[in-house]
Amino acid sequence: MYKYILFDLDGTITDPFEGISNCVIYALDSFGITVEDKSSLSYFIGPPLFDQFKAFCGFDDAQAEKAVAKYRERYSKTGWKECTLVNGIRELLQKLKAAGKTIALATSKPECFAIPILEYFDIAKYFDFIGGAELDHDGRNSKSEIIKYVLENLKITDKSSVIMVGDRFHDIDGAKENGIASIGVLSGYGSEEELSSHGASYIAENMCCVADFIL
Repeated sequence: MYKYILFDLDGTITDPFEGISNCVIYALDSFGITVEDKSSLSYFIGPPLFDQFKAFCGFDDAQAEKAVAKYRERYSKTGWKECTLVNGIRELLQKLKAAGKTIALATSKPECFAIPILEYFDIAKYFDFIGGAELDHDGRNSKSEIIKYVLENLKITDKSSVIMVGDRFHDIDGAKENGIASIGVLSGYGSEEELSSHGASYIAENMCCVADFIL
């Protein structure tokens, strides 16, 4: 049914809450802002950081740029390792590869951080292409742009053979904007209401359900 399987990273392949929240706290501390409720920082998982600092903190462009720079100051050293693999993802990748599927990453995380994370967990070997954002927020950053970038690099012409797996509405919207199907997975940070209201083609409870559907 589907030959090409695209995956989001944060919230789908990894649970990055600890690293992302610690780095957001580090960045906001440089502005004298104290985070009272750490759990509220799950808001930063998924979308581009520049946009989230503006929306979450009311920052202007210059402040958001400074916040992203401070965030990456910590993230590039330790934050990227402060994550865990989502249950069942390694097994899913193994099954998809054994079934002859082409697997790609389509993440809003900068590519230069995404690649080391996949290598750190020894799962980069399952991916035929790793696509991520550019460091400059004016570059390739939206999920729609990243999915398009992945499709172009894989030279995909039959979009009916492609499906995007992600946990947030950005993944679903990006898939729709590129004319491909999507699976919203509930093991991440998006609710069933969020995923269904944005038009996910399918909803899966976990990675085992994703495997059952695709295979």
